[in-house]
Amino acid sequence: MRKIFISITILLMISACSQSSKNEQALQKQIDELEAKIDNAYKPGFGDFMGSIQNHHNKLWFAGINENWELADFAMHELEELFDDIKTMHPDRDETKAIPMIEPGMAAVDNAIEQQNKEEFKRGYITLTNNCNTCHQATKHEYIKIKIPTAPSYSNQDFTRWFDEMKNNTPNNNKN
Repeated sequence: MRKIFISITILLMISACSQSSKNEQALQKQIDELEAKIDNAYKPGFGDFMGSIQNHHNKLWFAGINENWELADFAMHELEELFDDIKTMHPDRDETKAIPMIEPGMAAVDNAIEQQNKEEFKRGYITLTNNCNTCHQATKHEYIKIKIPTAPSYSNQDFTRWFDEMKNNTPNNNKN
């Protein structure tokens, strides 16, 4: 009787191990399929990030010269987020490794926004723009030259401060 009990126990254990192995194989297959989907999912290219950065660089200028410090702060945070995303998505590129070159300009603009100082903002923005161009040169993209924008990227955004319009009781909605 004891031999039968031991035999049955061994068979149950083998069966359980076999079932466990099948479960592990199914789980591994799911993991492999999900990894393949992730590998094939859209991942923004470096140029996509740079285009977004250029857009926020533009918005930053118009927010700052209009002393819309809230919008300027928002644009700065968007730039910081984009640079962080580049570091995550493209960590091994030479261009990514050069990002610290722009930090002095970013800090100068951030400080000017914090102080709400238009003249410091302009100086910091020039520094930031020059840092961008220095980075482009260092990474062999000298043909990409960034400058202070002369027009907003979008014509449908008002860069003035909302409460200035309310204070003057002159809504800015229907300007031509």
